[in-house]
Amino acid sequence: MMDDTSAAYWRATLGLLVKVMVIWFVVSFGAGILFAPALNSISLGGYPLGFWFAHQGSIYVFIALIFYYAKKMGDIDRQFDVHED
Repeated sequence: MMDDTSAAYWRATLGLLVKVMVIWFVVSFGAGILFAPALNSISLGGYPLGFWFAHQGSIYVFIALIFYYAKKMGDIDRQFDVHED
């Protein structure tokens, strides 16, 4: 059995992971495919916004999510005193 601290650590870790994955899904699949017809009425750099999200925007958001996840995971590790530094 896990103790309360371990359970709270994994709950925080999985909560962060779910948030990041939902954002990634909404941006990549949602904005690039599902909402593309609605977004295509907006132009960004001469290209329809749905096209831009499908080809460029989702990559930028994914990179930003990597840095956000690393920062927040470090905060969670320090909060539960399992950090490596």
